[in-house]
Amino acid sequence: MPAPADFDSLRFAIMRQRDALPKRLMQVALYALDHADEMAFGTTASIAQAADVQPSTLVRFAQHFGFDGFSGLQQLFQARLRGRNASYEERLRQLESGGAAETESGTILKGFIGAAHQSLDALSSAIDPAQLEAAVEVLARADTIYLIARRRSFPVVTSMAYAFGKLKVRCQVVSSAAGNDDDLLALATARDAAFAVSFSPYAPESAAQAQALANRGVPLVALTDSALSPLATSAKIWFEVIEADHAGFRSLSASLAFATALTVSVAERRRQR
Repeated sequence: MPAPADFDSLRFAIMRQRDALPKRLMQVALYALDHADEMAFGTTASIAQAADVQPSTLVRFAQHFGFDGFSGLQQLFQARLRGRNASYEERLRQLESGGAAETESGTILKGFIGAAHQSLDALSSAIDPAQLEAAVEVLARADTIYLIARRRSFPVVTSMAYAFGKLKVRCQVVSSAAGNDDDLLALATARDAAFAVSFSPYAPESAAQAQALANRGVPLVALTDSALSPLATSAKIWFEVIEADHAGFRSLSASLAFATALTVSVAERRRQR
């Protein structure tokens, strides 16, 4: 088969074959979609080590998707990065200009500001308006919206819960200090809906809870960072938001912006009714 012409085509090809890919090739696929920047400029050895596979597996992965070898696949990731970084690099130059020596803290702050800008720039093109409208409709119809998240993604749902409370929309954060998550989820019916958030490395509890609700006919909307996320298989509608990192740390700039927009849109849709 012909090799994908761009990153989005590769991503679609991986999604289409996700259930048929051998285990090791799926391992590479997960790493590639979650670490696209590293795929662009890492060496075969460094990428293989990070993905916990043999270098030959990277070559097999590339050939499986129609490339002659790994270098052809890597050029696709490099093209993606060049296009995305044009405006980002200009913004960084503006942030770094000024002449005065920066303190260490100031440099770190500017690094995170740059990463936040990059994440927010990517957000506008990552969200399909029709899909967003469909998600708003699903959540606006719900009697109760169950909010599912753990670890790094937990602040997203607590922010939504606070806003929903102010907007008089009934919701329930599932991750409770009382440890009665399963009891809370048992109350959900097809008249309700759920919103689940999980980023790599994915919280198994969130994936299991989301799948359990989907199996019982509860409409599920999800926010995640990869087409191969376990939430993507169980959600009625899902969104992929990838946060840029600085020094290995990722903020929630784009995720919180998206979640806030979704929350307010749901409340507005309900008000119009």
